Amino acid sequence: MSDSSTTNFTNPSTFILLGIPGLEASHVWISIPFCTMYIIAILGNFTILFIVRRECSLHEPMYYFLCMLAVTDMVLSTSIVPKMLSIFWTKTREINFNACLTQMFFLHCSSAMESGIFIAMALDRYVAICHPLRHSTILTNPVVAKIGLAVLLRGAMLALPCPLLARQWPYCRTNIIPEPYCSHIAVVKLACADIRVSSYYGLFVLFCVLGLDGIFIALSYTQILRAIFKLPTKDARLKTFGTCGSHICAILAFYVPGLFISLANRFGQNMPLHFQVLISNLYRLMPPMLNPIIYGVRTKQIHNRLLRLFAQKGT
Repeated sequence: MSDSSTTNFTNPSTFILLGIPGLEASHVWISIPFCTMYIIAILGNFTILFIVRRECSLHEPMYYFLCMLAVTDMVLSTSIVPKMLSIFWTKTREINFNACLTQMFFLHCSSAMESGIFIAMALDRYVAICHPLRHSTILTNPVVAKIGLAVLLRGAMLALPCPLLARQWPYCRTNIIPEPYCSHIAVVKLACADIRVSSYYGLFVLFCVLGLDGIFIALSYTQILRAIFKLPTKDARLKTFGTCGSHICAILAFYVPGLFISLANRFGQNMPLHFQVLISNLYRLMPPMLNPIIYGVRTKQIHNRLLRLFAQKGT
């Protein structure tokens, strides 16, 4: 293993994932919360899919988008956690070069898709609150399907250049990645070439996902808030705003840490590496775990169906 990290090579057959550098002795203990978060994410998102599929009254655009978010969250967490746990538990740190690029694609595609789904959900809330009488005619099932396809294609198109760019660089210094998964910036930093194209493209994706998407969501909620404040009574305003509460919480859980991590990866040279990696991992795992909890607790329809499901099993 040591030879592979020091010998000159043009294209490594494998990369070495270090997990969380500096905290190797604590990997087993760190794996416990990570594994717990992954199990909660899988079970929670699967429960959302099960409830929406079973309840015909939930066959509406808002819940279709929620199902898309659940599937995306399961893909996102599954693309990184199994390999991460194998590093923590069995010290299996090698990952095939092509497998690394594949993981990179699904990681960044899922992240871009999640942002796109939040835009779709913001659009749904905008139409439902600002144009309630036209909601069913604007967001028909074919339109929702087209929005879902557009979100998928956009995520794939934004993510695909990442592994393609990473593949073309020569790697002649080391094949050791100081993370438990293959992110774009972590891989291309190992190249012994001018990687400004990859760096600029990473900033472009960051601008699209956290910048343009965030601006669109902010504009949508500006219009939503204007419509809410025009309602005649305080109870009506609170009830209408409550329908957006779960969406706002999920957005904040995704965008705020994402912006912090992205800036820290590029400009946080003085930040301890193990802290950067640990926080980055938590950011990847927190939204898939929190989203089903947020929507399950704050969305009355799903909350009631979930309680009814457990009551039926109890009897």
